[in-house]
Amino acid sequence: MTRFALTLEFDGTPFMGLQRQAHGPSVQQAVEDAAHAVTGEDIIMHAAGRTDAGVHALAMRAHIDVAKDIAPFRLMEALNAHLRPAPVAVLACAVVADDWHARFSCTGREYLYRIVNRRAPLTLERQRAWQVSQPLDAGAMHRAAQALVGRHDFTTFRSVHCQSASPVKTLDRLAVERVGEEVRIHAAARSFLHHQVRSMVGCLTLVGMGRWREEQVGEALAARNRQALGLNAPSDGLYFTKALYPGE
Repeated sequence: MTRFALTLEFDGTPFMGLQRQAHGPSVQQAVEDAAHAVTGEDIIMHAAGRTDAGVHALAMRAHIDVAKDIAPFRLMEALNAHLRPAPVAVLACAVVADDWHARFSCTGREYLYRIVNRRAPLTLERQRAWQVSQPLDAGAMHRAAQALVGRHDFTTFRSVHCQSASPVKTLDRLAVERVGEEVRIHAAARSFLHHQVRSMVGCLTLVGMGRWREEQVGEALAARNRQALGLNAPSDGLYFTKALYPGE
C-alpha cells in the first residue's frame, strides 16, 4: 500500500457535507468513487476536517491508501478526470509516510468566512458568500472577536449535535478585516467544535450591525449556554483554507 496525501478544492453547494452521508452526496463519496474507478480498489478517504452542507474548501488535506502502482501526478490527473463534473478538484498529490494521517497528524486548521456587505443581490458570489445588506463596522467586529481568542469553554458557540468530547478549545486567531465591500473573518485553531466558526461569525455580525455591544460577545462566551447565542451564520460563506502539519 502507498499512502497519498491529497489537497482538495471544492464547492460545497451540491453536497451534504464532506463526510459520506446516507441521505445525499458528499465530497468523500465523490473522491472515493473516483479512486475506485482509477484503481479498482475499495478506498476510504480520510480528511483533515469535516465540513457541513454548503461549506467550501480552498485546500482541504486528505489521504488515501492505494495498492496499485501509480505515480502521484498520474493519480491526480486520473482522479480529476473521474471527478468531473462534480465541483471537486485535486490540486496536489504526494506520497507520504505510512503513519502520516490527514486528521490525526494535523496540528492546526484555518477557516475563512466571507460576508459581502452590500444591498445589491449576489450574482457571481451567490452561495459562495453571505450577503448582509446593513452596513457593518468591521473594526468593532474585530475588537469584539478578541474576547474569544485563547482557551475557553465554547459551549455557547457549539452545535447541539457536536460530537466533540469537550467544549473547551483554544482559538489561536480570530481576525476581522474589510476588503472593499467584503468583510472577511479569519479563524485559526488546532480544532473546532461543530458550528463554532459560524456561530462566532453570527455574533460578530450582530456587533457589526450595532445590534450587540462589543462586550456582549464575551458575555455570551461566559454564559456557556447555547441559548445565549445571537445568530448562527449560514454555511455559504465558510471556507476551509489550510491544514497545518509538522515539517511543512
